[in-house]
Amino acid sequence: MLLFNQRDEPSAEFAREMERLAALVSDMESIRRGVPPQVMAGDDAPVLDRWVLAKRGAPCLAGLSTGHPKLVGESRLISTSELWLLSKDHSWARTLSRWYRLGRPAQNSGLDA
Repeated sequence: MLLFNQRDEPSAEFAREMERLAALVSDMESIRRGVPPQVMAGDDAPVLDRWVLAKRGAPCLAGLSTGHPKLVGESRLISTSELWLLSKDHSWARTLSRWYRLGRPAQNSGLDA
């Protein structure tokens, strides 16, 4: 949640969130046009392995991340930002922040196999 004052210029945090949401909307428009996730994400999209659906007030994913640009490490346990898009075949996910290539789901992922 962002706080704002109608009489003041938006904060830097507000501007950052607007940019993140604009990027998400742009990706959603691309999906509608038939652009595959791998084209938008590129070859450097982080892999989230042994992932599960999780909640943190909003749906998100948790799992072992490799190749994340900010959460560096191999098989590092993370939880993502809010989950906005999940491909029906469970191979791609779009959070508020970025695309993830999904590896194997955890054994009790909350999804039907």
